[in-house]
Amino acid sequence: MSKARLVITALFVEHQSPAEVAARYGVHRSWVYKLKARYEAEGEAAFEPRSRRPKTSPTATPPEVVQLIIALRHDLARRGLDAGPDTIRWHLTHHHGLTVSAATISRHLLRAGLVTPAPKKRPKSSYVRFEASLPNETWQSDFTHYRLTTGTDVEILTWLDDCTRKAIRVTAHRAVTAIIVRDQFREAIRTAGIPASTLTDNGMVFTVRLAGHGRRGGRNSFEQQLRDWNVIQKNSRPGHPTTCGKVERFQQTLKKWLRAQPDQPATIDQLQTLIDRFRTDYNTTRPHRSLPHRATPAALFETMPKALPGASRDADTHTRIRHDRIDKTGCVTLRVDGKLRHIGIGRPHARTHVILLIHDLHVRVIAATTGELLRELTIDLSRDYQRKDPQ
Repeated sequence: MSKARLVITALFVEHQSPAEVAARYGVHRSWVYKLKARYEAEGEAAFEPRSRRPKTSPTATPPEVVQLIIALRHDLARRGLDAGPDTIRWHLTHHHGLTVSAATISRHLLRAGLVTPAPKKRPKSSYVRFEASLPNETWQSDFTHYRLTTGTDVEILTWLDDCTRKAIRVTAHRAVTAIIVRDQFREAIRTAGIPASTLTDNGMVFTVRLAGHGRRGGRNSFEQQLRDWNVIQKNSRPGHPTTCGKVERFQQTLKKWLRAQPDQPATIDQLQTLIDRFRTDYNTTRPHRSLPHRATPAALFETMPKALPGASRDADTHTRIRHDRIDKTGCVTLRVDGKLRHIGIGRPHARTHVILLIHDLHVRVIAATTGELLRELTIDLSRDYQRKDPQ
């Protein structure tokens, strides 16, 4: 028998006072009075389990914000864009001036039935993650298939910067060949410079090192171009597509967006027009989850120094990258020559997340989100505090 029934029995059968019942069962008298009044009003229903949810929740998410979250989810999904909690949070912050945690957004999406349960995936901690430190340090490339409304299958070739995820060049072709790979690589270089290395799979358009008997040991036109420009060629191991995971994921995002467009292409030119529109939005507008503070690929690519072919072989220089945050006094610290140096940026930038690009004693401080150059200086080893030059 529950304690509530014992209390009611003692009150109405044994005719004990509320004070006696409270002392007998070790409960508060106010609860005894409350239970007595509930039993007199409801009878047996007074013993049914009741919700402990408070009558009011002052800190609860306002209904209009919940509706906005659901509307953003539908709109992003309709446009073929990422519609996860982190992306929705970014749009709420930058377009609506609202601060909502990703966990809260996820909870409301789940309540609205907009999350499809899926089996647990391999934990992220089990992956060996790598990332280039500078733009043009490594370009990833791959091609994928897409079907036109006429039923014709075409191929889309992508060149993607490993560090900033910028889509350097994305083009549609009837069929990708080694000559096309070489020519598109040359066109990409016209706008972005020569990379230090490339990373691709072992497709014959990229390398012939795994070609059939009698064909190994030579080079196709793309491989010869890399050798002429001293660009290091890297290829993934056969059967390991995750090595080129960044460009593979980009292709998945691109095709999802293409399939969501109402004006499906009937020709390669129409497909290229859609690809160019997506590439512009991807590079300059869309927040990227893998970049610091959801920055855009173009913001980081255009402001960070570029790696050069053969630069990694130079052992006489010390190049490194640090992610930090400006303190409340407007400074960041950097250890140089065994001592901690204080670099003044300015109080207006306090608490701003920054990227420090260090090449020996030359330092550039860049805003992590916008890519804005906040300060460029050469460390003075005779001083601790690196003062800003007067304007």
